[in-house]
Amino acid sequence: MKQNYQLMLDKTVGQIKKDGSRPSLLLHACCAPCSSYVLEYLSDIFKITLFYYNPNIFPKQEYDKRYDELRRLVSDMGLRDVEFADAEYEPEVFFELVKGLEALPERSERCKLCYAQRLEQTAKVASLGGFDYFTTTLSISPYKNADWLCEIGGEMAERYGVGYLYSDFKKRGGYKRSIELSEKYGLYRQDFCGCVFSKRDRDAKSSTGER
Repeated sequence: MKQNYQLMLDKTVGQIKKDGSRPSLLLHACCAPCSSYVLEYLSDIFKITLFYYNPNIFPKQEYDKRYDELRRLVSDMGLRDVEFADAEYEPEVFFELVKGLEALPERSERCKLCYAQRLEQTAKVASLGGFDYFTTTLSISPYKNADWLCEIGGEMAERYGVGYLYSDFKKRGGYKRSIELSEKYGLYRQDFCGCVFSKRDRDAKSSTGER
């Protein structure tokens, strides 16, 4: 039976509000546009620490540009109590992970492995840091599989003993709102996932006039 992850999130948020608590959340962030709506949505409910861990992003200039935009967004939104956790740039980890899968398209098994690698690292850091929850902004994208993300998140929650915040942030206009916020704050909106393979596929489509 297919899960409704937005309803699961509603239930969790409702219980938190009922309890009057403000639990800590380690939020894996892939970029500023995807983070914008999620931060707007959750910053009054959770004590958020952003974890920009994305070894898939290539080249380093692209990685740095997205990180700088994320920090600018937090500043421009006036989110003074949102913190950042340190993360290493480890492209070699990604390339080793997907060896042999380079020819696969986006939204394939290669992407699922990439999700799992980033979510596992987020879960590790959340566990070591004593966070109440962890989750990712990735599900806001219509190109990302929320079922895979929540399945993996649940597995990592059990493995590392920290709660996973089940969510599908694209629901209820979340993706549309992220576009509005991107325009409001003048954010850099990349036109590929971030990895060299998604850039390859984008460039191939551009050369043939595909969209």
